Amino acid sequence: IYFYIKSKILMKIIFDWLLQNWLEVSATLLSLVYLYCSVKQNILLWLFGLISSALFIYVYFHAGFYADMSLQVYYVFVSIYGWIHWLHGGTNNTSLKVSKSSNKILILCLLASILLWVAIYCILKLTDSTVPIGDSFTTAAAIVATWMLARKLLENWLFWVVIDFVSLLLYIYKELWATSILFLVYTVVAIVGYFKWKKDMNTFSQSDSN
Repeated sequence: IYFYIKSKILMKIIFDWLLQNWLEVSATLLSLVYLYCSVKQNILLWLFGLISSALFIYVYFHAGFYADMSLQVYYVFVSIYGWIHWLHGGTNNTSLKVSKSSNKILILCLLASILLWVAIYCILKLTDSTVPIGDSFTTAAAIVATWMLARKLLENWLFWVVIDFVSLLLYIYKELWATSILFLVYTVVAIVGYFKWKKDMNTFSQSDSN
């Protein structure tokens, strides 16, 4: 009887928490679907990404993550761009395939991340953001990494490994537990995604050469 009562209390606590945080939970679940589709190179990732981003705009606004909130707005628009580019960005208007970034592109992406980091940090210092350094870093790098994803550049996953791990630490600090779990999964899957895309890229290269 004791354990039955305890389990009922625990279930009620969980149910109440889900009701109070249903937007965050919904956005998290949709983001997991988005992540799965990303690794599988399923174009539906852009649809799930668009919907989850719209929900996260509300979540981040109330949590004081203003840069991340703005990033979700960017995600909404880049989801549309990514969908179109994946469909028609390949040779002769064909579907886009995975490619490796040139050294020039990588250097430009790193420079863009640093410049955006500084710019966003300066903006956040004017707000009541509680984590301006970390928030601006993840936001800046994610802007660049999402562009790389839309272009199907392999190294976008390396950017996401760093971004997701830093984000995980930030969300633990802010006690956004559902989002923290999401970004723990993100960090692991970003590593998996890199090797999956690398394998696919090599497969495409071999088939083209044959």
